[in-house]
Amino acid sequence: MNVMDVLRERGFIKQTVYEDELYKMLDNEKVAFYVGFDPTADSLHIGHYIPIMAMAWMQKFGHKPIALFGGGTGMIGDPSGRSDMRQMMTRETIDHNIECFKNQMSRFISFEGENGAIIANNADWLLALNYVDFLREIGVHFSVNKMLTAECFKQRMEKGLTFFEFNYMLMQGYDFLVLNRKYNCKLEVGGDDQWSNMLAGVDLIRRKEQKDAYCMTCTLLLNSEGKKMGKTQKGALWLDENKCSVYDFFQYFRNVEDCKVAECMRLLTFMDMEEIAELTKYQDERINAAKERLAYEVTKLVHGEEKAALAREQARAAFGGGGDMPSIEISKETTSIIDIMIEAGIAKSKGEARRLIEGGGVSVGDEKVASIYAEVPENAKESGEFILHKGKKVHVKILLK
Repeated sequence: MNVMDVLRERGFIKQTVYEDELYKMLDNEKVAFYVGFDPTADSLHIGHYIPIMAMAWMQKFGHKPIALFGGGTGMIGDPSGRSDMRQMMTRETIDHNIECFKNQMSRFISFEGENGAIIANNADWLLALNYVDFLREIGVHFSVNKMLTAECFKQRMEKGLTFFEFNYMLMQGYDFLVLNRKYNCKLEVGGDDQWSNMLAGVDLIRRKEQKDAYCMTCTLLLNSEGKKMGKTQKGALWLDENKCSVYDFFQYFRNVEDCKVAECMRLLTFMDMEEIAELTKYQDERINAAKERLAYEVTKLVHGEEKAALAREQARAAFGGGGDMPSIEISKETTSIIDIMIEAGIAKSKGEARRLIEGGGVSVGDEKVASIYAEVPENAKESGEFILHKGKKVHVKILLK
């Protein structure tokens, strides 16, 4: 099969340019392609996940991924989808974030073998540019009138688009040109909110180099109301467990809307299409088994099999899906976690409770208890209950009365 057939069947492809030509090219040759990631934080989040999965599928079919980190563009910040200007970051912060991205990326794509992924950083060519030379070589190919109609700038027009940000499209287009010259990169893949910027790169290569170039955007993960998925009460759904716990990550997908389960399975896992259809054909209580499977598969890809299995076990215990979980009533005046552990029978003495906490074996909900002086969290006090975990197998529901 052509990889585009697989990507289309699974729902990845949103928009392409010169689609018939692109399809034939992917049939007849192994293509170098790139996906860009601006290092705006020290972790990838679920918004990056679909383009990364598209990269993984492309690589499975023999094509060569280039992961382009925006050490240069990150110093400006993409205005796409923004109503205000991004906060400017220091070089040190950007470099640190890129290292974090590299480590996370290796979970999904291979950097070994003939079509092993290449890591590139656009700081290598953008930061040394002579501005006048850049305008003479690149700026002459961009129409301001056309740029002002681009979707990526529309939301900024009301509050004012700075010239600082207006340069971003030229820089992203230049990235594609450099990768085309350096690695014979012919295709850019990215989120659909990048469509305008990606077209600029395709157009630049075709005008300046008289060579074929293509772009393909991926579906954005949206809820039934058309809003981006991946927001939790604590913020973005990060792939770093220090920013979003494995348990929280698992629970997010365990609780997705019924109508989104099949779509998430197609986009976020490597599960077989027939199995997905079988698991999601019921839209009653049986969909819960599919949700748990979705949560497990996505968590396994992001955090590994062992942590995914533990999160599933904790979720089953916490919500009654895997047998009875004991509960105990404790006075809401008791605030010390150590005292609660003793009352709940999780520890026989304060000394044992301290050793368990110091060994990292106690959690309140999905948060590890880090201090022997820890008290009941405010959100647990407000709800009147929480789950106390000891290791992987002991879970007690604490009811504050």
